[in-house]
Amino acid sequence: MRRPFIAANWKMNKTVSGTREFISSFIPEVKDVTDVDIVIAPPFTSLVVAAEELKNSNVIIAAQDVFYEEKGAYTGEVSPLMLADIGCRYAIIGHSERRQYFDETDEIVNRKIKAAKRGGVGAILCIGESLEEREAGKTFDVLEREIDKGLFETDTGDIVIAYEPIWAIGTGKTATPEQAQEAHAYIRERIGVKYGNKGDEVRIIYGGSVTPENIDSLMVCKDVDGALVGGASLKAESFVRIVKFNRF
Repeated sequence: MRRPFIAANWKMNKTVSGTREFISSFIPEVKDVTDVDIVIAPPFTSLVVAAEELKNSNVIIAAQDVFYEEKGAYTGEVSPLMLADIGCRYAIIGHSERRQYFDETDEIVNRKIKAAKRGGVGAILCIGESLEEREAGKTFDVLEREIDKGLFETDTGDIVIAYEPIWAIGTGKTATPEQAQEAHAYIRERIGVKYGNKGDEVRIIYGGSVTPENIDSLMVCKDVDGALVGGASLKAESFVRIVKFNRF
């Protein structure tokens, strides 16, 4: 049985004071949740504060990105060593916004995953197709390429895969449970082709306009192991409801 994994990606939102305020409201509401991995990825400026506030809680801290070198003359970048030093357990890698706005390629994603794992930081690998690719029937082609290249010459240890159809991110459009299950089943099959029975162990989470209203129907899907939540994770009340999804 795969343990559910529910992660908040705050993107470029919340100051340090806003982070403290959220955590103070959130922790008391989820302190008794013992059967879900709860993850929060604040902006870099709030990582240290969040790590301190969450130190003795049941909530895991993650970063929204990571660089592929341990140290050096890379102005503005943050290394896996730095993340591990403050207690980050995961880094989000390959998010469509990084690919779209910052021209991150599958090769860069692969280098980041390898570096994160070397530095003791797990990876939340984001993959997913655009609306044009879906309408052209290329969804599985995109997923296959991003899995194969993203995980090139690495293993699945401490890897969570986030299926995020680009057409559903921040648009209010959510993949139907049937669409999500179809994509997740294909991803699991592809992992199985590459890594054998590891395909049954890797957690595959869904991201793309996840809300308190649709989380239950997504989580009932056989191959949906959790969610990567954007806008709905910015308010403690709504993220609490997502973490406490109904188990039918």
